[in-house]
Amino acid sequence: MILLTFETTHDALLAEQKAGERRLGAQVVPAPAAAGAKCGLALECLPEDMAALTDVLGQAGVRYGVFVRSDAV
Repeated sequence: MILLTFETTHDALLAEQKAGERRLGAQVVPAPAAAGAKCGLALECLPEDMAALTDVLGQAGVRYGVFVRSDAV
């Protein structure tokens, strides 16, 4: 799985809302320490939804980082 990380809780929740509006597979989860999320939250998303999700977040002005979990299959 791919995690999007955020500096603020507001951005994490807004990202989840935008993903839901587009019916993309994503949910807010606690961010692992290695992800470097300043707010402690991340958005877990399916690899096949990543391009659409980053597009909608860019349009909404949501700033994010990308973290690939080492246990992802």
